[in-house]
Amino acid sequence: MSPANIDDTSGPLDPGAPRPLTRKEMRAREKSLNTGGHDAVPEQAYETGDVPPPPAAPPAAAPFAAESTFAPLPGADEVPAAPQTPPSIHDDAAHQDAAAHHHADDYQDAHPDDVTPHSDDVHYAHQEAHIHEETDVHDYPESDHGHPAYEATDYDHEALPESALVDPVAGILPAASTEVVKRPSKKVRRRRRLLALFLTLAVFITAVAVGAQFLKPLLGGGKPSDFPGPGTGEVRVTVASGEGTRSVASELENQRVVANADTFMQAFHASGATLSPGDYVFKTEMKNADAVNVLAGKDKSKVIYFALSAGLRIGESLQAISDGSGISVQQLQALSNQPAQFGLPANAKNLEGYLQPGEYRFPLGTQAKDILQALVKSTTDELVSQGITDPAKQYQAVIVASIVQAEGGQADYGDVAGAIYNRLKPNDQTGGFLQVDSTVTYGLGTRSFNFTDEQRQDKSNPYNTYANPGLPPGPIGSPGKTAIDAAARPKANDYLFWVTVNLDTKETKFAKTLAEHNTYVEQYNAWCKANAGRCT
Repeated sequence: MSPANIDDTSGPLDPGAPRPLTRKEMRAREKSLNTGGHDAVPEQAYETGDVPPPPAAPPAAAPFAAESTFAPLPGADEVPAAPQTPPSIHDDAAHQDAAAHHHADDYQDAHPDDVTPHSDDVHYAHQEAHIHEETDVHDYPESDHGHPAYEATDYDHEALPESALVDPVAGILPAASTEVVKRPSKKVRRRRRLLALFLTLAVFITAVAVGAQFLKPLLGGGKPSDFPGPGTGEVRVTVASGEGTRSVASELENQRVVANADTFMQAFHASGATLSPGDYVFKTEMKNADAVNVLAGKDKSKVIYFALSAGLRIGESLQAISDGSGISVQQLQALSNQPAQFGLPANAKNLEGYLQPGEYRFPLGTQAKDILQALVKSTTDELVSQGITDPAKQYQAVIVASIVQAEGGQADYGDVAGAIYNRLKPNDQTGGFLQVDSTVTYGLGTRSFNFTDEQRQDKSNPYNTYANPGLPPGPIGSPGKTAIDAAARPKANDYLFWVTVNLDTKETKFAKTLAEHNTYVEQYNAWCKANAGRCT
């Protein structure tokens, strides 16, 4: 057992040496020294917990029976001056350790024979007594860990040792830095705030600008959706055969006819109109609705407009052009009878077969020759696209195409064209004669397939393919694009005959022999009897 644990009744270890003090006695003596004997707590108070009221007058200090083992407190005139800077935790800790060693040395001087291997307990007891004394004097509240919450201030003469400074979270409170960092001035802080605000604003403006550039194409690039109209001036735009709506709308926007190609396309599709080749006259900065009317042919008073159907003969086509343009049929007929000036071969008699079917719009005042030239060019361009560039071969293809247009149903154009070329070859069935009714009726100037046997044998009709071998001298009507393509690229087959047995469905039956063909002719006659007046 160490001396710190010996109570009052244990007696001295050595009869010849004074008894060492217990912890309670050391606390009491130290308090007596620090308070000068005033308001000292009796020793029994530590055992009973009862503290008597203070006496009316401070009692006189009683001399110690034995010499104190503690160093005396300095006098008023011996108190050292306050340091220039507040002591740090390390300085306080060093001072505390020095005081503890000083008390321990005094104790050993007074009791040289009582030094035991447990002398560290005495040192610890002194430190514990000092801590309790500081706690009692200042009456600090207890912390959450049950220990007095101590705070070192500039008014403390001694700081707690480092072992007593414990951070409840981190464990050990780090030593305070002795370096003093000067806080920036208000002016510097204000500048920093303004700089931060400026940088934030600059980043925000940049982000908005970048976002606007990114969204601009998605939102139409800032273009107006439409012009207020009605527009001014005159802009001529040509729509080529097969050209798409997107291409035309882009051209109208580039020519400033419409404000926005996308909104114009929406208006055009909403109108239900169809795009047709031709020349159109617009104004600059037109309303979408007005531009749609021009392109759809609804505003015919501002353009030349006409439509040609597939299979029309030259006289029918010229009459339709005259009705739409106001140009006389005689003027158009005179131009048609001079096919050479339009690039046709010498054996062509007129423009028959070259007036391409479709809808056409031309600016008001367009000359008759320019109108006819545009229609002829549409046909020759189609032949060139099929690989036929020679004018003589082009003319032959147009003749075959006109017969295909008149004879076959659209689904059978390729087979009809193949059978026509087979008949032109030497064979034992037709002998090189085409033998088609549509050519005979064209020569007769009629539309009816009902003609007499005498008319069938009339060689004076140059278009009578029953009496005259080979192709007729010219086309028998205006073939459409499908018929031209079939004539340029016929389907390979062994057929020599064909007949449409149903004029409503255009059902066409093909045969390799005349006997087989005659059975199909009987089917045609039966349909005509069942549909009186349809086969005249």
